[in-house]
Amino acid sequence: MAEGETELPGSKKCGPYISSVTSQSVNLMIRGIVLFLIGVFLALVLNLLQIQRNVTLFPPDVIASIFSSAWWVPPCCGTASAVIGLLYPCIDRHLGEPHKFKREWSSVMRCVAVFVGINHASAKVDFDNNIQLSLTLAALSIGLWWTFDRSRSGFGLGVGIAFLATVVTQLLVYNGVYQYTSPDFLYVRSWLPCIFFAGGITMGNIGRQLAMYECKVIAEKSHQE
Repeated sequence: MAEGETELPGSKKCGPYISSVTSQSVNLMIRGIVLFLIGVFLALVLNLLQIQRNVTLFPPDVIASIFSSAWWVPPCCGTASAVIGLLYPCIDRHLGEPHKFKREWSSVMRCVAVFVGINHASAKVDFDNNIQLSLTLAALSIGLWWTFDRSRSGFGLGVGIAFLATVVTQLLVYNGVYQYTSPDFLYVRSWLPCIFFAGGITMGNIGRQLAMYECKVIAEKSHQE
């Protein structure tokens, strides 16, 4: 140390601590961006499945169908996906119950595929009435949670997300901000909570897997150092 310079107490510890905090913030931002992009992509794909009743390989009006809804819907879905994906592992750490059920990317990809399938079924399968539609989608959504999650925190967050998202969607529709493509409002409203619940479970699993991957990378770096 040169003359005239003084070393602050604890300065040797501040450097690594600040570096660690900065690294965690950067990793959190990267996870948020990845979750946002996944949410936007799924919103565009699901919008296509809901609108295209007779889907063929690259029909002429595919692009028009993808962007037929309000422009702000995909960014809102992406933002909600980022919040949900970051919230799930945070709640797990807060409760002290790390999620260890089927923690691999293959399981996450299957969960996404089932979620897309539930959306596809809600748009393509004809049901006799709204009650049959709601019960079928509710069973499929709970089956998705049981197959890929099985955590109490995941189920509770999924129910809360479904309730909040449904209320917000209904308020937007009632105020004329957004409109459904289907003229049967009761038919559309009957499957919304199930779709939101399944979507919350899906994005929660993706967020948990990204957090676990980040922890593995940090552990490997610390072990090498």
